[in-house]
Amino acid sequence: MHPPFLLEGRHVRLEPVTVDHVDGLLVAALGDRSSFGYTQVPWDKRSMETYIAKALTKMTEGDHMAFATWSVALGRVVGTTRFYDLAPWDWAELFPGSDAHLGAGIPPRATIGYTWLDPAVQRSPINTEAKVLMLDHAFDTWGIDCVRIETDARNARSRAAIERLGCSLDGVLRADRPATDGTIRSSAVYSMRAEEWPAHRPRLASRLED
Repeated sequence: MHPPFLLEGRHVRLEPVTVDHVDGLLVAALGDRSSFGYTQVPWDKRSMETYIAKALTKMTEGDHMAFATWSVALGRVVGTTRFYDLAPWDWAELFPGSDAHLGAGIPPRATIGYTWLDPAVQRSPINTEAKVLMLDHAFDTWGIDCVRIETDARNARSRAAIERLGCSLDGVLRADRPATDGTIRSSAVYSMRAEEWPAHRPRLASRLED
C-alpha cells in the first residue's frame, strides 16, 4: 500500500527498515538501557531479528511504515521509529456505490510510535528532526487529517517531548495494553490536526538551526 521511502534532514536520515539494519540496531540497543523502562527495545540478536521481521510483515500488510534512524553526525544507525495505524477507512460501507468520497483510499490518520533511540543521541536534535520529517510527510505528502502519538501514561519524559512538538492530549486510555514492565499500561494519547501543523513547524525548525 505504501511503497518504501526515505526521509532525510540535516541531522537524521530515516531509512525503510530491512534485515540489514539488525546489527546496527543491536549496537544502539545494548548500551545503557536505563531509559528504556517504558519502551519495547530488543535485548539480543534473536529478539532484534524477530522485531524487524514483525515490522516487515506489518509493512507488507500496509498498516505500518518502519524506519531505521540514522545519525548523520555519528554515521550509524541509532534507533528506530515508524508510522502505524495506516489502514484507510472503508467509506464504501457508509456510501455504497461511491468510490469518489473525499479521502477514499487515504488514511484519515496515522500514528507515530515504536520509537527508541540509543541513549548517546537522546536529547539531541535527532528525535525532533525525525518527528518534523514524519509530520511533514503525513500532512503535506499523504494529506492526512490527524497524526497521533501515544505513550505510557507514566512516561513523563516522553509526554513532555510530545507536548513540546505541539500535540494536544486527547485523553488517557486506561488498561490499554500490556506494559513492558509486566504491568497493565494506560496510554496517554496525543494528536495534531493538519490545520495546526503550520503554526508549530516554524518553531520546531528554528530549534534545529541552533
